[in-house]
Amino acid sequence: MLPASGISGYNLQELIHQGTNTVIYRAISTAEKQLVILKILNTDCPTVEQSASFKHEYQITKHFDSQYIIKVYRVEIKRNFLLLVLEDMGGLSLKSWMNSLGNQPESAAGVTENLTATTTHQLSITESLNTVIPLAKALVFMHQNQIIHKDIKPHNIIINPQTKQVKLADFSIASRLRKESTDLKNPDRLEGTLAYMSPEQTGRMNRSLDYRSDFYSLGVTFYELLTGQLPFTSSDPLEMVHCHIAKEPVSLEQLNPQIPPILTNIVAKLMAKNAEDRYQSATGLLADLERCQNQFLSTGTISNFIPGQLDAMSQLSIPQKLYGRETQIAQLLQIFDRVSKGRGEIVLVSGYSGIGKSVLVHEIVPNLTQQRGYFISGKFDQFKRNVPYACFTQALRNFVQQILMESPTQLAAWRETLLNALQKNARIAIDAIPELKLILGEPPPVPELSAIESQHRFCRVMQQFVQAIATVEHPLVMFMDDCQWIDAATVNLYQQNCL
Repeated sequence: MLPASGISGYNLQELIHQGTNTVIYRAISTAEKQLVILKILNTDCPTVEQSASFKHEYQITKHFDSQYIIKVYRVEIKRNFLLLVLEDMGGLSLKSWMNSLGNQPESAAGVTENLTATTTHQLSITESLNTVIPLAKALVFMHQNQIIHKDIKPHNIIINPQTKQVKLADFSIASRLRKESTDLKNPDRLEGTLAYMSPEQTGRMNRSLDYRSDFYSLGVTFYELLTGQLPFTSSDPLEMVHCHIAKEPVSLEQLNPQIPPILTNIVAKLMAKNAEDRYQSATGLLADLERCQNQFLSTGTISNFIPGQLDAMSQLSIPQKLYGRETQIAQLLQIFDRVSKGRGEIVLVSGYSGIGKSVLVHEIVPNLTQQRGYFISGKFDQFKRNVPYACFTQALRNFVQQILMESPTQLAAWRETLLNALQKNARIAIDAIPELKLILGEPPPVPELSAIESQHRFCRVMQQFVQAIATVEHPLVMFMDDCQWIDAATVNLYQQNCL
C-alpha cells in the first residue's frame, strides 16, 4: 500500500486509476511546479519482473520526441515505491472517454450522419478518424525507430476531451526489435490484452511477431470506435485465441450500413489474419486515413478506393508463409482430425536439414487451439544419447509447465486426474518430471525393483501418464525433433507400445 503521507516531492491531486499492480495519480511536481502523471507500482516489495517492466518502459521511451506519444520524464524510487513520472496532457483514457459518451448525430459539410448504434459508446466517423489518424502518426514514428508497441487498445490511448488531442501511452511490453519470436503459452499468461491481440502474438500461428502486429491491434481499436463493440468477445481465453486466428468478425456494414465501404475495407485490411495481407507500412495507412478524412470533411461522403495503394515498404519483410507444402499440411490436419476423435497415431516427417520440417509440423497449432489441445515438444541431442528418455521427458515437462499456468480450479482437476491415473506410482512420474511435484505434492516412495522390472514399471507409468493427458477433450500432439539421435531407452518405449 502507498504511504499515508503521500509521495515526497509531489502533491497528489487526483486518483485516476487503481489496478492490481499499479496506481495512477495526477500530481504536481513541487520542484518544477509542473502537472505530471505518476504511475506507481502498488507495492514496496516489487518483483524483479515488475521492476524490470517499469525501467523498460522508461528506457524505451526516454529519447522519444513525438507529439503523438506520451512522454516519460523519469523513473524514481520513493520509500521503496517505484514510480514513473509522465507527461500530463489533461486527458483520460480513450476507453473512459468512450464510456462517458452517448451517441449524437454529427454534421459534416452540412450533411447529417445518422449512425445506428449497437451500444451507447460508438463514435462518429469524424471522431473515429480524428482519433485513429494521430495513432497512425505515432506508428510511423515508432516503426521508423524499430519499436513494436504490442498493446494498442483504448485503455492505452489518452485523449484530451476539450482539445481532442490524442496520444499513445504505456510501452511497458514494447520491443525494440524488427522481429520477435513468440512461444506457445497459456492464454492467461500472454503479454498484451487478448481482445486486441494479433494472431501471431498469441504464439499459436507458427509466425514471428513484427511491427505489423500493431496494425492488427489498431484495427480492433478502429472497429470498436466505429461500432461500440469488440470484434470478438468470449470469457474463454482459448476461444478468444481461436477467434483471432481463424474467425472473421461481423462486418462493419452489417453492424452499421451507414459506415462507408472504404472504412470497412481499411479495418478488414488492418485485421487480416496474415501479416502479409495487412498494411506493410504506417505511412501507407496514414495516407489512406487522411484521404478519407479530407473527403468526408469536404463532401460528407467517402468514395471507394483500393486501400494500400500508397503502401511503400519501410523495411524488408520476408513472407513467413509456408509455400509448396499444401499437400503435407492437409495430410497432417487429416491425421490430427482422426486423433481428435480418440485415436493415437505416429507420423514421421523426413527430409534434409533446413528444408522446413519443424515449421511444417507447427502448422498444426492453430487447429490444435480450436480443439483445446496441447502441443508439446522435445529435441534429441547427439551428445545426450547416453541419457535415457531425455527428449521424451523434456516434452512432458513442457506439458506440465503449460498446465502450471492454468487457474487453481483447472490445476485441482489435473491433480485429481493424474493421481487417479498414476495411483501409487506417482513418485515414478515425479522423478522423471520434477515439475509434477508442484501439482501432485509429495507422494510416498515406491518399492525398489530389479533393473528390468523398474524399466517395465517406468514404461507402464509413462503410458498411464500420456493416456491421462491425451483425451478427446484435450488432444495431445507430441513433437520429437531430430529422431536420428534417438536413444535406446526411448526406442524401447515405442517397441513396447507405451506411446
